[in-house]
Order: sequence, then structure tokens, then C-alpha cells
Amino acid sequence: MKQRQAATDVPEAQDIPSIIRPYGDTTGDAMVQMSFTLPVPAGRRAEIAALRLAGQMGLDPASVVHSKPMGPNFTFFIVYGKVNHLIDYAGIEVPAGREYPLLAAKEVDLAIRTVLNRRLVVVGACIGTDAHTVGIDAILNVKGFAGEKGLEYHREIQVINMGAQVTVAELVERAKAENADAVLVSQVVTQKNAHIHNTKQMAAAFHDAYPTAVGPGMGRPLLIAGGPRFDTVTEEELGVDRIFGKGTTPGEVAAYLVHALLPNWIPSEPS
Repeated sequence: MKQRQAATDVPEAQDIPSIIRPYGDTTGDAMVQMSFTLPVPAGRRAEIAALRLAGQMGLDPASVVHSKPMGPNFTFFIVYGKVNHLIDYAGIEVPAGREYPLLAAKEVDLAIRTVLNRRLVVVGACIGTDAHTVGIDAILNVKGFAGEKGLEYHREIQVINMGAQVTVAELVERAKAENADAVLVSQVVTQKNAHIHNTKQMAAAFHDAYPTAVGPGMGRPLLIAGGPRFDTVTEEELGVDRIFGKGTTPGEVAAYLVHALLPNWIPSEPS
């Protein structure tokens, strides 16, 4: 699962120009490289088609630096060319950073124990035909990711990892049976926007199956979606409460669970 919200930005060098263009061979030459596949047999006509496409996309001049047949009727291209676009780098507004603090594992467990007086229940799965469990396992399994232990490491979190290729109906049924406080869904396969379709279907099913209120003992579980390609949609569009993208760590998810489900908990000041 991946990190959508911005973390603290790395300080930038002071000599960055305000207007920028791509870099290929030399600074400011505006050269870019892109790849694509056309549904045509390899050959000179296919290369001309690739160059025309590149021209319509604003690359002028452009050249085909690599082409390879992908079966009898498809050709893969790499095209190199010059663009005429400039970017107002100084005018870019950076999204607001994370709206909740990161917490140590002991703080997460203390918050759950203090407010809930029971274990917080998390159900996770890869839904649809998605069989890629690396993301969901990185967040849920005790071994974790990027040096951080997964949610299973927390004594106050009960984790139910349903694995891959779970149907939406199965996920809803299990969440109800476990009285889940949160549901984590990972989607890696993105062909034909399958990740968006599956997540919307999942969210709609939970909204239909539960009251609208969210929170421990109040209604439907918190819905969290994660994957590398959710950067084109918002939580509102998907019907979920949070989206995490690539690079998300278990600690970020754990802290978010406290922030969203236990909003009245206040961390104690260090002594």
C-alpha cells in the first residue's frame, strides 16, 4: 500500500530556476524519452506511425530509438524528441503535509487500550482478481516494511489478513463477523483501471451494508485503500476514508487508525 499524503519535504537547493524544462543530453535541451505500443506489425510504416503520434503529442523533432515486435500485430517503441513546454516551478503549490503525527508503537497501543479497552480489529485483503499480496503483507504482517514492524506487531491490534483474490461479498461478510474497526484493501493490478473499479465496488458494498456513521461500535468500519496508482483519484471519488500510495509504512497506517478512530485521545507529554 502507498503513501498519498505528503511527508515533510526535503529542503531544496537555493539555485533552482523558477521556470524549468526537461533535460536529456544537456541542461535545458527539452529532450524527453517515452515508450508505448501500437497495435500494428513492426516495420517502416509502424515507425512512421510512431513518429506521427509523437509529433501530435508535441515532440518535434522526434526519432525512434528502439522498436521491437510484440507478437505478430503489435510493436513496442521508444521515442526520443524535443518538447516545447515550460513548467512554472516557482508557482507550484505543494499539498499540505500529513495532518496527524506519527506515533511510536507503544503510543499506538496505549491509545487503543486507553480509549477502546479492547483490541482494535483490522481486516485486510486484496480484492477482485488481484493476487499481489506484497503491499498488504508489508502493512499487516509482523515483519513489516522499511524497518518498521507491521500491524500484527501491536499487542492491541487484532489483524485478519484474508490474502488475495477475495470477493467483495466475502470481505463484507468477514468484516461483519469480526466486528472490524477498519478494512484495508490493497490493489496493485491497474489494467483498465481495475483498481478503481474494484475499490468503488467495495466501498459501495460497505456503505450499503452498514449505517453511515464511522467509528468503533458506531457503524461501518473505516475504509482504507492502498496501491501504487491511486494518485489520479480522491477519497470522495472512491467512497473510502483514506488512500495510501507507494512507500507507505506500517507506522503511518497505525498512526492514521488512531487519528481517525480515536480522535479524543491526546498523547501524553514526554517527561
